Amino acid sequence: MKLYHHHHHHHNQNSNRERSKMLLRTPHLYDSNVSKFPLFASSSPFSTTQAGASSCIVASPVLDVGLKLSKQATGSNQQGLVRKTRDHVMHSTGNAYGQAAQGSVLEEEAQLPETSQSLKTYPGQAFPLGVSEVDTGVNFAIFSQHATAVTLCITLAERGQFGGPDGGTTELALDPNENKTGDIWHICIKDFPRSNVLYGYRIDGPQGWDQGHRFDSSIVLIDPYAKLVEGRRCFGDSRDKLSGFLGTYDFDSLPFDWGDNYKLPNIPENDLVIYEMNVRAFTADESSGLDPDVRGSYRGLIDKIPHLQELGINAVELLPVIEFDEFEFQRRSNPRDHMINTWGYSTINFFAPMSRYASAGGGPLKASHEFKEMVKALHGAGIEVILDVVYNHTNEADDAYPYTTSFRGIDNKVYYMLDPNNNGQLLNFTGCGNTLNCNHPVVMELVLESLRHWVTEYHVDGFRFDLASVLCRGTDGAPLDAPPLIRAIAKDAILSRCKVISEPWDCGGLYLVGRFPNWDRWAEWNGIYRDDLRRFIKGDSGMKGSFATRISGSADLYKTNKRKPYHSINFIIAHDGFTLYDLVSYNFKHNDANGEGGNDGCNDNLSWNCGYEGETDDATIKAIRSRQMKNFHLALMISQGTPMMLMGDEYGHTRYGNNNSYGHDTAINHFQWGLLESRKNNHFRFFKEVINYRRTHGVFGRDTFLEKSDVTWHEGNWDNYESKFLAFTFHDNNGGDIYIAFNAHDYFREVPIPSPPEKRIWFRVVDTNLESPNDFVLEGVPGIRSTYNMAPYSSILLEAK
Repeated sequence: MKLYHHHHHHHNQNSNRERSKMLLRTPHLYDSNVSKFPLFASSSPFSTTQAGASSCIVASPVLDVGLKLSKQATGSNQQGLVRKTRDHVMHSTGNAYGQAAQGSVLEEEAQLPETSQSLKTYPGQAFPLGVSEVDTGVNFAIFSQHATAVTLCITLAERGQFGGPDGGTTELALDPNENKTGDIWHICIKDFPRSNVLYGYRIDGPQGWDQGHRFDSSIVLIDPYAKLVEGRRCFGDSRDKLSGFLGTYDFDSLPFDWGDNYKLPNIPENDLVIYEMNVRAFTADESSGLDPDVRGSYRGLIDKIPHLQELGINAVELLPVIEFDEFEFQRRSNPRDHMINTWGYSTINFFAPMSRYASAGGGPLKASHEFKEMVKALHGAGIEVILDVVYNHTNEADDAYPYTTSFRGIDNKVYYMLDPNNNGQLLNFTGCGNTLNCNHPVVMELVLESLRHWVTEYHVDGFRFDLASVLCRGTDGAPLDAPPLIRAIAKDAILSRCKVISEPWDCGGLYLVGRFPNWDRWAEWNGIYRDDLRRFIKGDSGMKGSFATRISGSADLYKTNKRKPYHSINFIIAHDGFTLYDLVSYNFKHNDANGEGGNDGCNDNLSWNCGYEGETDDATIKAIRSRQMKNFHLALMISQGTPMMLMGDEYGHTRYGNNNSYGHDTAINHFQWGLLESRKNNHFRFFKEVINYRRTHGVFGRDTFLEKSDVTWHEGNWDNYESKFLAFTFHDNNGGDIYIAFNAHDYFREVPIPSPPEKRIWFRVVDTNLESPNDFVLEGVPGIRSTYNMAPYSSILLEAK
């Protein structure tokens, strides 16, 4: 469960609704209201420099909107809380961060300008939600069913001067009689800037906690429909740890140029080979050789596309690239306050690309542009882009330590699942403190609009839905047979060209592998494939039949209605759990670095360390590990269904036994380009050759389930519990049969080889027991006799030619 900073609840009076003419004004802070405020010397972005931090030594732009409260601005009787440095105002949710701030706390008089100028506004319109350009100006619209008062907060600021003496905040109280249609609050501002505006909302409403309300009008909230989010500019910049986040927009830039010859890859599902990866970790390491400004960015990924092409994958599945706060664990003292969220499963807003993946601390507009450049470049290389999306929970944590940035303060009762029998507390099916109320019509539309945005604006090719079983729960948390959101995604016209992949389980025990509601459209992460493959290859007894079922496409799970083998996403390794190297090097997880005393992460990893726990110089153990990694990879790539591998496994990346490494912005997660280089001619060579072999032999990626004539199992006794050997032949219509055998025993086996098809002979392509380059020979090695002596823990592949 994720833990966050405790927030103080205030009871604010409603805004002054009688104001007929709205003024653009910087809220005045009267001496009677507030005179002193803490200044965190060390939080000034200009006060320190980090070696090697490139442009990120320049200030992150600063958001001061959430801090200025005054009677005049909000009609509230609450004291204004302001936190300011010479150049820097921090957005805060109260005055409780004092203990978390580093360095000395000084005091200084508040000095804010008192300017006001008229601003022409219209009632505005309810649709579209978010910010839009209309004939008369710029329209703002936000949904809140239960709010009693909504105030739009806007800051006009040229980039780099946010929070400076002139970056004043304007607050426009919306009149429910004029600025409200149904449950949507709206306002239009005439002749308003088309970019360089930061905006958010203060929202007040009933204070009935047990009714599910969590209103707090002291917080400036992000518009759920904001298309861009501005916050801290540089990833992991500890000088700006408590940065706020606000929406922004851009109607000034020209449309992105996708190019004249641009076309979508449109790869058939049965041809996909997916590479699960993290944008930052891919190039953040110095060994990437990239300019420090570019490391860990969308642009860094572009620079390394040649590696992906050489490896031979044709789809990347990106760990979350939608705005999240990597410092969320560090907002208060807790066992995880040393960690940085590098995986990003903690969404702040569902439309905004992660702004700190822009190069050189460039901010949200640059992030959006470079994201598109990345997609364009990947498409140009024939590689599809699948996004890992998190619609099951948000960053706003739990009721004990909420981190209110948006939905919770806008309409908690609508956006989250609550327990009416338990004082309106949040339900937690996600392990992260809250559960998004996805099948509520308003939330469902938000999710669909967000998905369409990624497809139309960013040309994304598909989505992998994190903890997708949550999306199969009704508003009360009970499982639904035909969840409206899942059906809507399957039937949506704009999403129709996309791959849609579920992670078919959640933290509430709803395990739906093989049973995920699918409309013949949804694919699934096949967790049973992962477990059965791990058991068989490491030498467990009684797994032979299950192993055969899994490599044949899991017909027991997916051969229903019009589902296909490719609806099984086959994987042995994913971001969760051990890397491939660690799977063959550790019997136990080693998660001490995560701060939870080893209580986090899965305990049963179905792993085998090959005789020693962790790093060793024992040549025999190292040889078995090398073979086992090759055996796993070969099994994955010859299986019917869609293979997915994890970034770094192509060179044998280790996390030293940590099987839950989400919180480490270090070499534990970062791709090690030096190691890749040192293993280019052995481990990596085998990996890329096997991927290429799969992609050039259609027999492995059928779009229908295997018929009896497609495969011969060389097996007379499926019930032999002790047998850890399996051999079979995939038949090719053209006679190019492929014979494959796996020996998971700890002894040599003399294996009878069947006769090749007429007028053909067998050529050995793979024997994982041989040293590189003999472990994979594309043209094949002839001279295969009627028996083959297979080494312990090895696999072979023969091709008839």
